[in-house]
Amino acid sequence: MDYMAQALKQAKQALGTVSPNPAVGAIIVKDNQIVGEGYTQPPGQDHAEKVALKAAGTNANGAIMYVTLEPCCHHGKTPPCTTDIIAAGIAEVHIATPDPNLLVAGKGVAALEAAGIKTYMAGSEHEAIHLIEAYIKFITTKRPFITAKYAMSLDGKIATETGDSKWISNEASRDHVQQMRYEADAVMVGVGTVLTDNPRLSVRIGDDDIRALKTKIIVDTKGKTPINAQLFKEPGKVLIATTDLIEAAREKQYEQLGAEVLKLTQTDGLVDLDGLMSALGERDITSVIAEGGGIILGSLFDRGLVDKVAAFIAPKIVGGDKSPAPVLGDGVLAMEKALKLHDISVTPFDGDVLITGYVKD
Repeated sequence: MDYMAQALKQAKQALGTVSPNPAVGAIIVKDNQIVGEGYTQPPGQDHAEKVALKAAGTNANGAIMYVTLEPCCHHGKTPPCTTDIIAAGIAEVHIATPDPNLLVAGKGVAALEAAGIKTYMAGSEHEAIHLIEAYIKFITTKRPFITAKYAMSLDGKIATETGDSKWISNEASRDHVQQMRYEADAVMVGVGTVLTDNPRLSVRIGDDDIRALKTKIIVDTKGKTPINAQLFKEPGKVLIATTDLIEAAREKQYEQLGAEVLKLTQTDGLVDLDGLMSALGERDITSVIAEGGGIILGSLFDRGLVDKVAAFIAPKIVGGDKSPAPVLGDGVLAMEKALKLHDISVTPFDGDVLITGYVKD
């Protein structure tokens, strides 16, 4: 059995509930049997290693632990995991990837080895890194990981020239978007999308229609978001990223609705997105799904702020020279300057196709 694969399955169960901590999974094996397993709990609660150790009990003595991230060795909201691992009598620890947090970064392995525990870096680093990609960026830059997500027709349109966009993608694709939103800390759109689509920006998961509390970020230079917009009626925090161009009365209305109004400087007559990224990091927002429209996505690409692209392509032809495209902005003047994605994956969704790729190495 691939025990590290089992640990990764555990880690995936923590996605969407543990930020700003990473989603980690752990498996404890003794005599070729899994005797304990677990994943990271919400902030302030047990880490994956502790959950697995509690499940294993005395069986942890002399056992082997498989964990997707280097165990922590410092006091945060919880005690060091290395201390618990040593106290439990674990004989070996297999780790998928080191922790980039400078408070850990090799120190966790050193603490285990100093206690006589054999440690190994396992062979699932690629998957483990993707699992915590937002954490890695946040812990090293204090800025959120940005995924540019959009759905378009086969001829590159996100709506008809009348603005009708429901629905380009099919139900299976839209369900996957809900999962993406659930796993992220926030979803972000420009005010144009709010005015055109009046979206809920909600997160609905499973047959029970679970409503997850996620931050909804509206990039709105002048405060044009209607106070009766549907997004204010859904669970979760609303953050209006705006400028001094907003009217005082509208600012007060947003605050009365429970929204945070974040005033930023202007760049070319638009909200300073670079400043917004820093402000989101200060609020411990580690990951954002940017859903458009074309102006906001174009600005993010122009400023080099996108980390990952998730493009849903529907087998439909819309046509029309006035039908909007998913990415606007300044763009490039030469094809050789076009942004090239790497680490590409292609996933079918009942006829639609999701193409994902990474912007930066």
